[in-house]
Amino acid sequence: MEDLTLKLKPKRILDRSEKVLRNKKILMIKVLWKNSQVKEHTWEKETEMKRTYPELFADSGKKFKFKDEIFFKKGRI
Repeated sequence: MEDLTLKLKPKRILDRSEKVLRNKKILMIKVLWKNSQVKEHTWEKETEMKRTYPELFADSGKKFKFKDEIFFKKGRI
């Protein structure tokens, strides 16, 4: 029998967020998923994504910039 499941691969990180649940903080990332036909984004736990897709985080400092960091580097606040 042929496997007809749709295999999505993470393309890049779009955003980061911190969720607080009672006394616990969870780091979340917004991931752009892609295959040949579908593009979508979802919020995922950062720790699980690092474990499953470490290549997604290899250059994350170079590819992903927060707006606040960009304004700060240009001398704007």
